[in-house]
Amino acid sequence: MTGDRPAPPSRRRLQAVRRDATKVRFLELFFDLVFVLAFTQCTILIVVEPSWAGMVRGLLVLTLLWWAWGGYAWLTSVIDPEEGAVRIAMFGAMAALLVVALAVPEAFSDLGLTFAVAYGVVRAAHLALFVLASRDDPGLRHSVATLAASSALGLGLLVAASFLDGIPQGALWALAIAIDYGGPAIFGVAGWRLVPSHFAERYGLIIILALGESIVVLGIGAEVGLSLAVGTAAVLGVLLAAAMWWAYFDVVALVTERRLLQAPEGRARNAFARDSYSYLHLPMAAGIVLAAAGVENTVAHVDEPLSTVPAAALLGGVALYLLGHVALRLRTARTLNYQRLGLAVALLALVPLATQLLSLVTLAGVTGLFWLLIGFETRRYGERRTRLRHDHLHPAAGPATATE
Repeated sequence: MTGDRPAPPSRRRLQAVRRDATKVRFLELFFDLVFVLAFTQCTILIVVEPSWAGMVRGLLVLTLLWWAWGGYAWLTSVIDPEEGAVRIAMFGAMAALLVVALAVPEAFSDLGLTFAVAYGVVRAAHLALFVLASRDDPGLRHSVATLAASSALGLGLLVAASFLDGIPQGALWALAIAIDYGGPAIFGVAGWRLVPSHFAERYGLIIILALGESIVVLGIGAEVGLSLAVGTAAVLGVLLAAAMWWAYFDVVALVTERRLLQAPEGRARNAFARDSYSYLHLPMAAGIVLAAAGVENTVAHVDEPLSTVPAAALLGGVALYLLGHVALRLRTARTLNYQRLGLAVALLALVPLATQLLSLVTLAGVTGLFWLLIGFETRRYGERRTRLRHDHLHPAAGPATATE
């Protein structure tokens, strides 16, 4: 009988948590590349408008885009993005996301409505795929319904904000973001599903892409022409990005993934994923974008001091990145990383001094201090660090205690 026939493979995969493919798919990487453009546009928005208002606007756009990207990271932990109609929907979301990225520089002016509508298409595609994935999962279906409600309200506020300007417009943006981010915190996360190793890898890759974007931005600043000073600034920019990579991927990424794997499946694991990844990786991404804006300004004006906003972007961006690590450690280990906290505070305190020094000297100082921090941690935690990294590669060797 027809009713006894098994469901098609694509349908079966939409109905269950994705357990048979823990590694990130090529389509997911392709999808993420569009976010590289979006990150670059956020940096350019800050660079082109070097004011406190420009910085706030850039961070508001980034925060909104981060939430949209995170939604797809959760989604592709449930369904295989390369299966049938899902693949087509992902391509449609990419096209809409490209329009969003192109509209970023004028998201608070002439292209505000275009940005909001295109962003709505990105979110609608995400929710539609989640609805399909939750057909036989009441808990997930309930979670999707609550997310749809908060997303619709937030999108309505963005549309309304497109007809305003100034402080009222910024206030509606902030309220839309608060509603979006607050939904999972208020309604809970018990119904969501994820594959831990896949989920952690997705966030690791987006941090790498953000760091790659910071290097791409160097080319924008280098359009002034290559000289010894410009070349030195570019090298320092790469060294700063390398230090950021080391600070996260040497130990932090491994520890966070391990804690996610060890968390009990269900509410506890989902809450950890929400807090540690969806929420606390945002300041890291924002710090990278801000620092990239500061480095771009340095490359473009190597023989001048940084003005206040670019100086705050460079030093404040690195500080924000480190504070994201501090907050992440508090969530994962309930302890403070005093050396990273101390460097973050010191960098914020040095912003006024940075406006008096040549921008190249400031960049060299920030990069040097970051590498001194890495050297100190590597020496202090050398044996434990080696054991943790070894245990990550060879889980059978037993767990190691992370202290960094």
